[in-house]
Parts: sequence; C-alpha cells; structure tokens
Amino acid sequence: MAGQWVDVSTAILVEGASDRAAVLAAARILDVDLAAGGVAVVPMGGAMSVRRFAAELGRDAGLRLRGLCDAAEVRFFERAGLAVDAVFVCRPDLEAELLRALGHRRTEEVLEREGDLRLFRMFQQQPAQRVRSLDQQLHRFFGTTSGRKEHYGAVLTAELAAHELPAPLRGVIGAGQ
Repeated sequence: MAGQWVDVSTAILVEGASDRAAVLAAARILDVDLAAGGVAVVPMGGAMSVRRFAAELGRDAGLRLRGLCDAAEVRFFERAGLAVDAVFVCRPDLEAELLRALGHRRTEEVLEREGDLRLFRMFQQQPAQRVRSLDQQLHRFFGTTSGRKEHYGAVLTAELAAHELPAPLRGVIGAGQ
C-alpha cells in the first residue's frame, strides 16, 4: 500500500467515482495539476469507508487528508478524525450543487449535447416522476444507469466557468495544494 503513495502528499477522500470525476474536472477548470502537486483524489466507495481510508492513508501512509462529502455524510468524516476545515460539504449533495450552479436550461442543454435529452423527457413522463420537481427529476435521472452519474459529474462540472464552480469543489482543490 505505501508504495503506491510515493509521489503523493495529500489525499482528497471522496465518496465515489462521480465525485472524483467532478473534482478532476474542476481542477482542470482551475488550471491546477493535482498530480504534479502530489494530490490524489481517492474514491472510497461510500462515506462509511472513510475511517478505514483515513487510517490507511493518514496514519499509516502519512498523507495530509482532505474530504468532499454530502451534508448527510459529514458525521462519518468527523468520526474518522478529519479536521473540520479539511472537509468540504456539498449541500445537500454534489449533484444539487452542480444543478444550482448550472441552472435548468444549461443542464438540459448539456443533456441534449450528450444525447440524453430524449431519454430524460421519457423519464419525466413516468408516473413516479410527474409529481417531482425538475431538480428532483434530474437528480434521479443521473443515477438511473450505471456510469451515468460519473459521466455527468465530469460533464456538468466541465460546463462551468471557474467563478461558477460550487464552493465545496473550489475549496477542496485549494486545500489540497
């Protein structure tokens, strides 16, 4: 385990692949080379794994730890011993942060460019979706197909200008340097 972290001084712990994709896209927008700065973005497969990752990477490997998580998951990061100022919290989650930053029109334009707008319109017609808000529909749509959430984590983030990036993304990248 220690060998793979030779050129790494900081680990940004994220819940999953979609969060990692968004962090990497945000770093490109901010013109930050995370790898050159000794920063690794580590998807944990869920926030409940943070204690194990904090022990292995922080205590055992000696890396500085930063975290990006959903508001409902911050307690796991606190219990794992990450400092309050090292954890950047998405409210209520990263998808919501990205949807707020882009707005509905721009999000739908991205869906169209990616060839998913027709699928999304069909999804909206499902009985369970008709009573939901557009934000709720979009949020659910991104999680309906394997890989879609990760894809849109990167694509939606890449659509933003540096000044539009949600504060938790800007913060975790800045703290990683």
